[in-house]
Amino acid sequence: MAFEDSNTPDGGSGTAGNGTNANGTAGNGTNANGNGTGGNSTNPSNSPERRGVTVRRAPRFVPFMVLGGLVGIIVAAVVAYGLPGDPSFDANSVFGFFLVAFGAGGVILGAIVALVLDRLSVRRAERAVVESVPDNAPDDPDA
Repeated sequence: MAFEDSNTPDGGSGTAGNGTNANGTAGNGTNANGNGTGGNSTNPSNSPERRGVTVRRAPRFVPFMVLGGLVGIIVAAVVAYGLPGDPSFDANSVFGFFLVAFGAGGVILGAIVALVLDRLSVRRAERAVVESVPDNAPDDPDA
């Protein structure tokens, strides 16, 4: 499966073929980011650089996994304390066993839900064109 680099208009890697060195340092006509603005650039300094990007909302995986783990803990408590069990086993040890099983299962299910939502967000992604803004003014007003 190939992934598209959304930082360049042509979907390429963002580095010029002969303009950067093997370690990513700037060569002739590109800066370290490979966007063609350093060295002997062909862009005039007064025209902003335009670039196509992909804009999408992607879910954060950790909250989904934590929520799945919490749901697993709740299910383990219901199974251990809410359902009738074998009297030869202590309810706390049954809870500990199911805590590990359902907690891990909940984390895995939360990660799967996040993956599915991530794939759906890729389908709903939109293309946009951005242009760089030259930084002519200093950031510090006192300087």
